[in-house]
Amino acid sequence: DERAREMADAFAAPVIVASEVREGSLRAEAEHRGIPIIVYEAGEALRFDESSIRAGVRGIRRVMRQLKMLPGRPPASFGEPVLAQDSAWVRAPQSGILVNAVKLGERVKTGQTVATISDPVGADQTAVASPLDGIVIGRVQLPLVHAGEALCHIAEFEHPKEAERTVAAFVEHQAGGSNG
Repeated sequence: DERAREMADAFAAPVIVASEVREGSLRAEAEHRGIPIIVYEAGEALRFDESSIRAGVRGIRRVMRQLKMLPGRPPASFGEPVLAQDSAWVRAPQSGILVNAVKLGERVKTGQTVATISDPVGADQTAVASPLDGIVIGRVQLPLVHAGEALCHIAEFEHPKEAERTVAAFVEHQAGGSNG
């Protein structure tokens, strides 16, 4: 939807992932009613990540200004968001202790180990591989995982170098703490 893309551009997250709507979800209901919706995913489970919260508040204000719900124009962006061609969540093949092998924003290749999962004594280690070439846009931080849990979100881009630059600019912008 063009209106949702305009809102996503105004929000100014570094990466936009166009995902399928799941029946029964809030997004599906909004779509049935002709209401554009975007979903911001950031931070980590079970914790408040102040940097991600600041980015979310800043994005909401930018969208509200774009929609004329707040006065003024959105402040200049750190860069143009990049659209992912595809993305995949890498899931835990077994329960155990997780050791991440990649960082947020890191470029990975198909088959590259992105994490290992072991039993509590470290004896039975299983390498978890990337299913595609792309950039890590999300990653679990908790060290204990259950079989089937999402470990890592990898996005594929037409121009990976541009995506890397955009993510790096966003991280640098976040470090500045502006509230836009």
